[in-house]
Amino acid sequence: MSRDEAKRTADRQAALDYHERPRPGKLEIRPTKPMATGRDLSLAYSPGVAEACLEIEKNPADARRYTAKGNLVAVISNGTAVLGLGNIGAEASKPVMEGKAVLFKKFAGIDCFDIEVNEPDPEKLADLVCRLEPTFGAVNLEDIKAPDCFLVERLCRERMKIPVFHDDQHGTAIVAAAAATNALHVVGKRFEEIRVVALGAGAAGIACLKMLLAMGVRPENITMLDSKGVVHDRRNDLTPEKREFAIATEKRTTLEAMEGADLFLGVSGPGLLTPEMVARMAPQPIVFALANPIPEIMPEVVKEISPGALVATGRSDYPNQVNNVLCYPFIFRGALDVGATEINEAMKIACVEALAALARATISAEVGAAYQGERLAFGPDYLIPKPFDPRLLSTIAPAVAKAAMDSGVATRDLDLDAYRERLQGQVYRSALIMRPAFEAARRGNRRIVFAEGEEPRVLRAAQAMVEEGMTPPILVGRPDVVEARIEREGLDLRPGRQFELVNPESDNRFRDYWTSYHRVMRRAGVTPELAKTMLRTNNCVIAAVMVQRGEADSMICGTIGEYFSHLKDIRQVLSTDVQRPVGALSLMLLDRGPLFICDTHVHAEPDAEQIAETMIAAARHVRRFGLEPKIALCSSSQFGNADTRSGRLAREALAILDARAVGFAYEGEMHTDAALDPVLRERLFPDARFDGPANVLVYTNADAAGATRNILRSVAEGLEVGPILMGMGNRAHIVTAGVTVRGLLNIAALAGTPVSSYS
Repeated sequence: MSRDEAKRTADRQAALDYHERPRPGKLEIRPTKPMATGRDLSLAYSPGVAEACLEIEKNPADARRYTAKGNLVAVISNGTAVLGLGNIGAEASKPVMEGKAVLFKKFAGIDCFDIEVNEPDPEKLADLVCRLEPTFGAVNLEDIKAPDCFLVERLCRERMKIPVFHDDQHGTAIVAAAAATNALHVVGKRFEEIRVVALGAGAAGIACLKMLLAMGVRPENITMLDSKGVVHDRRNDLTPEKREFAIATEKRTTLEAMEGADLFLGVSGPGLLTPEMVARMAPQPIVFALANPIPEIMPEVVKEISPGALVATGRSDYPNQVNNVLCYPFIFRGALDVGATEINEAMKIACVEALAALARATISAEVGAAYQGERLAFGPDYLIPKPFDPRLLSTIAPAVAKAAMDSGVATRDLDLDAYRERLQGQVYRSALIMRPAFEAARRGNRRIVFAEGEEPRVLRAAQAMVEEGMTPPILVGRPDVVEARIEREGLDLRPGRQFELVNPESDNRFRDYWTSYHRVMRRAGVTPELAKTMLRTNNCVIAAVMVQRGEADSMICGTIGEYFSHLKDIRQVLSTDVQRPVGALSLMLLDRGPLFICDTHVHAEPDAEQIAETMIAAARHVRRFGLEPKIALCSSSQFGNADTRSGRLAREALAILDARAVGFAYEGEMHTDAALDPVLRERLFPDARFDGPANVLVYTNADAAGATRNILRSVAEGLEVGPILMGMGNRAHIVTAGVTVRGLLNIAALAGTPVSSYS
């Protein structure tokens, strides 16, 4: 067996294993309401369910209030035209339809039922789909052969009052039109002046041409070809859909049609576009070879013939993949959220324009992380966004929703700014809880210095800070390295404009910095020569000195190196009698809500006074997030039942807090489960100092705190904001080496928050 054959065999088995294990299929159904008691059952089913039924009987629109209909889409196919596989039948199409449903959920939070129907007759299929209207908020038709798909969609749209969308037609058309918009932007042409040759007259091809007409292409400038050649006005074998594009022309072959063409649109089959055909196109031709898995012509062949060509395919291993997933989850999201009765042309064009504009914007950090090694900057090789760009949801859905409202097909209006923020919170779990910090940072005008300014994550965080309207950051790094990495990452950052750069090798402030450091450290054995060396080699010290001198308000470090090494430098330069590190607080964002953990890093084995200080500082920081602290002091002892070191420390810390009469709720010592389970806690220790679950867990050593933090991240898929260095007056923060760009941006927002907001 050859290496290629072995790889194909292994890939095939991997795909089968993926679908079979650990349980068959890619979908499951989960309840969204409690189902633990008899009362839960009585509310969910008889007799309580009758109340919801009666309300819907009076007002059918209330189905969206009391059921999942408003977020439920049917993915329906008869399996007659499954992409790349043909007419394989309804049951064999089920893995594809399940996959479509999974993508709806993954990218837009939309629930789906996949429905495979043994019905080849288009009118009967349309009748069946229409009868499902009470169940669903929208319908996505999938993999139905042409021309049947046109009839099925038309009948369903005429008879149903919910959106019906045939993705094979319109999804491809929308994404291709967005790519064409940006391709024309690159070559400096307009839709109104280009000549288009379209090879392939099926559902996708016809829909793409209709969308190009809507974008401004002139009908007389479009030449369509099907399996019999040019679609011209003398042919008597054309379907109504093809006849719409029949033109008066003497051209009969693809080669003849390609003369002077600006845009080739291929939705046909492999190898149907030859190098000779490409050579006949206009300068800087646009070639969309979308046949899958083998395109009409390979991109490298196009580039050999015309180096200035812009090429898109349907494949993920080449630039500019025209992928329907860029469209359909988000257009359905916007349509569902305004209760649209249909998806009309205005909504499709809004989707096109939003997609195109997003590709022209700076690449997000998450996209850079998902596609490492690729240069993702707008241009010939980046005409449309990548599928894992998290901004797709909050960009496209609001644009579609606005178009629905403006065009009169929405049944309810949305506050679009609030809607966009809610969608961002759906993508970035930290967005909602961090919103006050970002707003304060925009107003605060605090200067943040990043010690590791050459790190790509830091550069992307700096870009995000600029886009968020925060004060431009300060980066410590070598100019040539920073410039090269900005170019490699495709960022829109320029020193002196979007950020200030401090060169550790030759900054003209070097003497001022080392003398400042020497004054602080000379009684700790640091000589002038050692001070000079530190300021040339330790970027953390440079950043700390900038804060100490008042040239920056806060510093962020830790993307490279060890936490305790950075902590030592910060303590030496920035600690005072009033401001010193007292603990590290991690905010974990879980499905059940936010949970704070401390001290995860600063004190490995704290004494009782340090634990009490940590609890006081934690309460202050928790209030920054708009939450009232309920602090549980966790130990191996449960309300005095064990005479352990951690139990004794907890009791001593509680005594210190009792004596100080602090103004927040706390309780302990207790196990972690008692802290989070109020029923268990009430049984073990009635009349505790606070009700409900704790939202802050404080441990008596860093091992326990760190283990809890890591378990929540790894097993419970908790998203961390932090660690937040407490006690330093917001002058310094140390992240961990695994921090994401979003994590850095969150810490920058906290560092940019004025200290007065802590109280």
